[in-house]
Amino acid sequence: METVKIGIIGVGGIGSAHLNCIASGKISGMELAAVCDIDEKRLEYARSVCPGLPCFSDYREMIKSGLIDSALVSVPHPLHAETACEALSKGLNVLVEKPEDITVGRARALNETAKKSGKVFGIMFNQRTNPLYARAREIVSSGGIGELKRTVWVITNWYRTQSYYDSGGWRATWSGEGGGVLLNQAPHNLDLWQWICGKPCEITAFCDEGKWHNIDVEDDVTIFARYKNGATGVFITSTGELPGTNRLEISGSRGSVVIERGRLTYKKLRTDEREVCTGCKESWPQAEYDEEIYEPKSAGKAHAGILQNFADAVLRGGELLAPGYEGINELEISNAAYLSSWTGKSVSLPMSMEDEGEFERRLFERQKRESTKKPPESAQQTHKTYSERWEVRF
Repeated sequence: METVKIGIIGVGGIGSAHLNCIASGKISGMELAAVCDIDEKRLEYARSVCPGLPCFSDYREMIKSGLIDSALVSVPHPLHAETACEALSKGLNVLVEKPEDITVGRARALNETAKKSGKVFGIMFNQRTNPLYARAREIVSSGGIGELKRTVWVITNWYRTQSYYDSGGWRATWSGEGGGVLLNQAPHNLDLWQWICGKPCEITAFCDEGKWHNIDVEDDVTIFARYKNGATGVFITSTGELPGTNRLEISGSRGSVVIERGRLTYKKLRTDEREVCTGCKESWPQAEYDEEIYEPKSAGKAHAGILQNFADAVLRGGELLAPGYEGINELEISNAAYLSSWTGKSVSLPMSMEDEGEFERRLFERQKRESTKKPPESAQQTHKTYSERWEVRF
């Protein structure tokens, strides 16, 4: 195989951005071979960009057409696993948009299908391409800050207006998106949080629904986390704060890493704090440390970087930066956060089958209550390039 012949399933906001990126030849070794959408207007747009491009209204027909060997899944969140499973089971490689789906159970089923298929399976965690987060992961995983003590991420610059939420009937609904800020904006940050620091073993959360907007889902969240070694963490996110903040701080026995305003500051203690605590005769000694300031010139290749990485994996067996199997990790944190908020109890990770079932039951109840509402007309946006709102912002 010399070229990845990819088909896009879902040509909405992000799907149209992927379409333009691939069609413009920005991804080496990848060709846009077909698209699919249930909305004829979206297909008309695809034809206007790529005259003669095969278009389908049923993704199963596109999968069976023989025109594609890979699929990019960018349909609504609750359809991610179902759609990706169909493509994988028919022998296609798959790149799925985030989140992997809306429940851990569906994500697990997708992972199992992918494993059986033996095909390349990736997820669009485009912020993993950012060199700041890659450097933070390198420092933490190599033991550069010693034993993890505390993680704090305040990511509140995901601001959205009421107009944004009113722009489509699927937005900010339990049925259409599966949740609010945790399922739409913050999956990237939840993924990076566990990618860099490891997955917590316990979650306690407060997910305030409709706190700043007229919506049924959460727009303000505070998560408290515990790790197996006793370390603690806090994750705060909101779509209701201006100007908002993006600050990640990771503390350990050998130092700390702070990412803010596009800069990483790494302070490495010359002596482990535990040794200082037990061995120093002074009551409040001055910390002796070496400092590294890292301010990369580029924010990374974002979505195009993940697409290129996926193409390289299919063509040459390269390692995926964001394997699809890892999508379940951030999703389990958000599922646990919802369940904790709904029940007022802490939730252990990995989630038990009982907790998974309880989460799904409560989610279904919320979806059922929404079914009596008449959603507004969808107002899908078209993006010729990747929107700034999808990138890392400081």
